[in-house]
Amino acid sequence: MQQRISFSTYAIIGTMLFGMFFGAGNLIFPIQLGQLAGTNFWPALIGFLITAIGLPFIGILAFGLSGSSGLRDLAGRVHPLFGLVFSIALYLTIGPFFAIPRTATVPFVVGFEPFISPTQSSLYLGIFSLMFFVIVYFFSLNPAKIIDYIGKYLTPAFLLFLFIIIITAIVKPMGHFGQPTGDYSGLPFITGFKEGYNTMDALASLAFGIVVIKAIKGQGIHHSKEIAKATLKSGIFAMGLMMLLFGLIAYMGASSISAIGAFENGGLIFAAVAQHYFGPFGNILLAIIIVLACLKTSIGLIISCSEFFNQVFPKISYKWFVLILCLLSFFIANFGLTNIIQYAVPVLMLLYPLAIVLILLTLCSPLFGHKQSVYASAIVFTFGVSFFDGYNALVDSVPGTAIALFESITLFYMDYLPFYEIGLGWMLPALVGTVIGLFWPANSKKNP
Repeated sequence: MQQRISFSTYAIIGTMLFGMFFGAGNLIFPIQLGQLAGTNFWPALIGFLITAIGLPFIGILAFGLSGSSGLRDLAGRVHPLFGLVFSIALYLTIGPFFAIPRTATVPFVVGFEPFISPTQSSLYLGIFSLMFFVIVYFFSLNPAKIIDYIGKYLTPAFLLFLFIIIITAIVKPMGHFGQPTGDYSGLPFITGFKEGYNTMDALASLAFGIVVIKAIKGQGIHHSKEIAKATLKSGIFAMGLMMLLFGLIAYMGASSISAIGAFENGGLIFAAVAQHYFGPFGNILLAIIIVLACLKTSIGLIISCSEFFNQVFPKISYKWFVLILCLLSFFIANFGLTNIIQYAVPVLMLLYPLAIVLILLTLCSPLFGHKQSVYASAIVFTFGVSFFDGYNALVDSVPGTAIALFESITLFYMDYLPFYEIGLGWMLPALVGTVIGLFWPANSKKNP
């Protein structure tokens, strides 16, 4: 008889999932949105929630419904070689090349660097990042304990400290909503919608999928339908909690302008809000919140990446990959946050559309009989645009890398491809590729 799991277990798995997703970026982006959107708070927030909550939830759900054993298996529906290459590229991006090093640099920059002499910043970043990754290494050695580490301990502690600021802001509002600025004045919904991409949680959902499925199986659930149901319920719990926090944090930003003024990024806004309410203690409180936020996310990423690479290269043990990834992340973290972001954006612009299309195709797969031609055609057409999105971001980040042929293709897209100027030019080609794949003669069907 199939074991049934209780609501408390759903809640713990959901809390673990929330904890892995909700890093420092999830604190910074909504508070900045609130301050910029002002009186256009609601349409901006709704647009933000669609991409910051909807896409990650769909990504996690895609794993549960597909019965895939991991991202390589899921992406292998396009082609086995694509499954391997795309998975490695995504895990390196979400892992040791960009996202994991950022989990160490963000809390240092926001919580500690303002109190350190610029001449000693590099030294203290090295010390802080070393201590940070030693802790991450210790907690990542036993992936079976991830529910306890993140779901039972780190996430509740994070929420406790975060709600100190949030409840204070609700009980003692800083002021009225300000006037919307920039694109939030005329296009609040679309601007919020695009801002939700910055959380990059849709990519993380593909990386975390294997961890969630293993956590569910660890509770004695092995039947595919029960796994899908558990994924759905745990995902709803996690995303519901994220939605609540996004709304409350955005409210803090929207009501803050008259009390603290405007700032150029969400980290500075959060620091000013904490200091407004708690004075010098606010800096300590903010440091605790951001360290806990990044620590739990980093542990989830190290575990996900180590399990993946252990599957690809089984001769190297899981624990060795934990050590290798922690060391590599420590090394890259010491290049500094600015450099990490500068080189991450082009890669993310390349991968993000491919990830979104893969997620949507997986959910709709039963409608087209799991035809491999649909997956392959849609991904090829999407790549034809996302490659140049990544190229353009690289040119913006690293001047002097322009290539004449690529510039001509970019100009062609700008003139003829709908939505290209707002970064959504891949949508129509993906749809065209899907239609072509539907009518492509099928030699065989790929089972889910």
